[in-house]
Amino acid sequence: MTMPQPEPAVLDALSRVARWSTLAVLLIAGRGWYKGKIEWLYLTCAIVVCAATLWAQIATSYVPEPYLDEVFHIPQAQKYCEGKWSEWDDKITTPPGLYLLTTSFSVTDWWSSIILAPSCGVLSLRTANAIVLAPLTAAALGCRQAIESLGNGHGSTIRRDPSSYAAHTALNIALFPLLFFFSGLYYTDVASTFVVLVAFQNSLRRMGPAQPTLARDIASVVLGVLALLMRQTNVFWVVVFNGGLEAVHAVKTLHPRKASAPQGLTLWEKLKFSLGRWTNGDVHDLPLNVAWEDDMLFCALSLLIAGACNPLRVIRKIWPHITVLGVFVAFVVWNGGVVLGDKSNHVATVHLAQMLYIWPFFAFFSLPLLLPYAWNWVFSAKNVKTWTAPAALLRSGYVLATTLLSCGIVKYNTIVHPFTLADNRHYMFYVFRYIIRRSGAIRQFLVLPYSICRWLVLNTLAGPENGGAIDTIYRSHPFKAVNVRSSEAAKPDLHSKGKPTSGQVRPAESTTPVATTPASTSTALIFLLTTALSLITAPLVEPRYCIIPWVTWRLLVPAWHPPLPRQYQSTGSMAKAQAWAAIYDIRLVLETVWFILINVVTMAIFLYKPYVWRAEDGTVLDGGRLQRFMW
Repeated sequence: MTMPQPEPAVLDALSRVARWSTLAVLLIAGRGWYKGKIEWLYLTCAIVVCAATLWAQIATSYVPEPYLDEVFHIPQAQKYCEGKWSEWDDKITTPPGLYLLTTSFSVTDWWSSIILAPSCGVLSLRTANAIVLAPLTAAALGCRQAIESLGNGHGSTIRRDPSSYAAHTALNIALFPLLFFFSGLYYTDVASTFVVLVAFQNSLRRMGPAQPTLARDIASVVLGVLALLMRQTNVFWVVVFNGGLEAVHAVKTLHPRKASAPQGLTLWEKLKFSLGRWTNGDVHDLPLNVAWEDDMLFCALSLLIAGACNPLRVIRKIWPHITVLGVFVAFVVWNGGVVLGDKSNHVATVHLAQMLYIWPFFAFFSLPLLLPYAWNWVFSAKNVKTWTAPAALLRSGYVLATTLLSCGIVKYNTIVHPFTLADNRHYMFYVFRYIIRRSGAIRQFLVLPYSICRWLVLNTLAGPENGGAIDTIYRSHPFKAVNVRSSEAAKPDLHSKGKPTSGQVRPAESTTPVATTPASTSTALIFLLTTALSLITAPLVEPRYCIIPWVTWRLLVPAWHPPLPRQYQSTGSMAKAQAWAAIYDIRLVLETVWFILINVVTMAIFLYKPYVWRAEDGTVLDGGRLQRFMW
């Protein structure tokens, strides 16, 4: 039996990537990165970048001409390569940041000699875009390092050796199917996400105990403007998200003197007391894993009051983001709108249904991360019996309100953009045609999976109930017993000798406090606000619009480890496996496998399942050009 031979184009691409892989390994070894405990992760990140270049070259061997949106992007980049800076395609909606970044080295002879392709050709530009996946991975790692350091009171002193959770998280972000798929084509998503992550990392470093330097302030402005050059909607992430986090940090550093509410106060007197404390910066901002719905309400209220009563302190902190916002407003006034071209098809609107669609999106791609919380949800119904009457009433009211709101959005604000049903090359076409555009009863039934997915995603963001050692708890609830900002109150302790909250413990050698520290309630609220602003203004439902929200959420998700029974003991290989699982989040491995599977399937469909557009009478359309499925 004769074995099928690979196509020459594939063999050529493999030979090129072999050279890239060898170079990457030599560079890693030369830098001495093998001294750390996570050297294999650095090597894997290099392999991911090599895989992205391989994907770009194989895609070019099958699709040598610009495809879909590349029809606009590649010719425009080639004009820049030729020095025609004043020529612009009116159909392009985004600024020229991608073209400026990639053509800066795509036009050089050394780049052409490395990839063995003409400068500024289709392969050259696609490969340049794939290479950006390397600094994106590094930026993701830096963000996660900073998040873990800030969450554990280390301030701006970022740990030199990142945790294994941070490194593997960065790797999985690079493998995220939408990022990895579009790294092999010439789209704006990879470069845009990279710049936003660098801006996020800079903001995290500005939130350390030391006063931000002028250099970091200027860097915030420069990075913010660069993010806008990549995509206009990045303004929400570099201004609202980063600025919001820094504003909260400015309020929290007021450090008011501790005070407890006097005994015997009426409800109104308790509220007045808390209002006075909030004006001084004694805000209510619990870790998300111990916060209830009322905690979120009072968190937002206390932060708004504290910020309004201390405006100069907040402005001094966030003036770089205000400057970026000013640049964006000036651009909108000069341009006569947000998008550059094709304005008639990209009119901003209020599309609240976007905040329903995003939860199944997160749940599908992050299925391995959600599994422990889905399991707990199914088998923890008995815990409902332990709720107090006010707690049960509060939770029931929240479920009822969100359900009614979701049903109203589905009925009155389901928008179907003409582009969605006009192009069957996108997966979203089939989602709308066969699911969302069905009968009204089916659309209303979808509120149930929307709600379940939202609950799982937010619980995954909160992390385990007994997770993380918190440096400081900001507690200032007007109607609860404790009204002090304490370092010990309500602190989850993984190493307590007493009875754990969940009745379970972990081995003493576990390093989980670093990675399992949950996000604060304020961080979650700012994330939800930013995500909503970036999505509900878009009438078109496009999976690529969810890339930055997902990446940000993924960076904030804390580690999880399977709890062990208090007196449970095992020996041999089982004991070693349990010891490893106690210090390493096994969900990361499942997530890597899941992403690789999705990538292989979607890339294979793109390459090997082309089709030709035909009219109802069988007439070949679009000149008989092959069409391909993609995100």
